[in-house]
Amino acid sequence: MTQSQVPVAESGQWSGLGHLERDLVLTDEDFSRIRQLIYQRAGIVLAEHKREMVYSRLAKRLRHHGMTRFSDYLEKLARQPDAREWEAFTNALTTNLTAFFREMHHFPLLAEHVAKANGPVRVWSAAASTGEEPYSIAMTLHEALGARAREARVVATDIDTEALARARAGVYPVEQVRKLDENRVRRFFQKGRGQHEGLARVRPEVSELVEFLPMNLLAPQWPLKGPFDAIFCRNVMIYFDKQTQARILERFAPLLKPDGLLFAGHSENFSYISKVFRLRGQTVYTLADRAGSRK
Repeated sequence: MTQSQVPVAESGQWSGLGHLERDLVLTDEDFSRIRQLIYQRAGIVLAEHKREMVYSRLAKRLRHHGMTRFSDYLEKLARQPDAREWEAFTNALTTNLTAFFREMHHFPLLAEHVAKANGPVRVWSAAASTGEEPYSIAMTLHEALGARAREARVVATDIDTEALARARAGVYPVEQVRKLDENRVRRFFQKGRGQHEGLARVRPEVSELVEFLPMNLLAPQWPLKGPFDAIFCRNVMIYFDKQTQARILERFAPLLKPDGLLFAGHSENFSYISKVFRLRGQTVYTLADRAGSRK
């Protein structure tokens, strides 16, 4: 790499990655535009310290198009507001950190709640990522409902279409599945053989309960209807500002049954954001005005 190819701190260019050489040029103006675009597109608030993450994740898109300057890539997006590249841009900047039965204490509460439900049970996983959460919900419904689970449904949505494609496949490394209870592994997974050695697939009786839909929580219209017995929206609100969080919570309320549960992430607190929900227990909420929610 020649000296002329290394981003330098001149003309607004950024050299904030220490002494590491970078072959792509990311300026302060470029980073500011990226932060603005992902906020407008997905409501995600990118902090200043996320510059290296932005560089590494979007670098693949620039190289795919044979570009060396982020400004050229952003101009391409601006010229094509309806291009598929916007999907790739959003996917690249979406964080997908998940695991089966993550925040374990939520699932016994869900099981207890749905066991008392009348009629078919419906649960929404609003940030489904690569599928571990909605499949964990589906397994819980099987355990709690028995034969009634066949009538239950889990709607799983996410803005990241690549993550949803992996979720639909329902195939995971065996190492990830081995962390589960042995009885659950035997009951809910098929072990891969031959060319699929080292992989495990969710059994059909689990996957058939789950419907995956691409969805942006900021979209003016959502492609689903309530009511739901529970909504899981965990570890996604932390990427939104308080105004966006409050707006989403307001939209959740009419989609929940009057006694429905809203599950939040361990680092999220909705009590000071909206009066629509009240805290029931550890990161679990119910509608504050149950009577008013009956519409």
